[in-house]
Amino acid sequence: MGRILAIDYGRKRVGIAVTDEMQIIATGLKTVHVKDIWDFLKDYLNSEKVDCIVVGEPKDMQNRPSEASRYIEPFVNRLRKTYTEMKIERFDERFTSKMARDTMLAGGLKKKKRQDKALVDTISATIILQSYMNARENIL
Repeated sequence: MGRILAIDYGRKRVGIAVTDEMQIIATGLKTVHVKDIWDFLKDYLNSEKVDCIVVGEPKDMQNRPSEASRYIEPFVNRLRKTYTEMKIERFDERFTSKMARDTMLAGGLKKKKRQDKALVDTISATIILQSYMNARENIL
């Protein structure tokens, strides 16, 4: 069994989270600059067995694609063309940044650390991944 990799794709940064090989625990991996995502993915996918990539899907309150979709969709299309054999899924990412900030606050992080946008992106990717895993578990 391989890992599941989650991506919270943003205009400047990409938060990345991953499961363990048994797909039990979601863990924040890192945040990379958007210009470095393709090199990161190439290196990571060459060194780790990954069964699925989950990309956050931005939606508005009416469950329609949000404004952010216009720069995420080209990324997802290229991802599907580049990794044709890889299972690529989308998962609702509404409120993940707020949930990440709330998690940081509840965890007692100091204000300066809570303002670290890269950390927020990594936590957001972890929330997307954990939510995806919980939803999948409920279906199985």
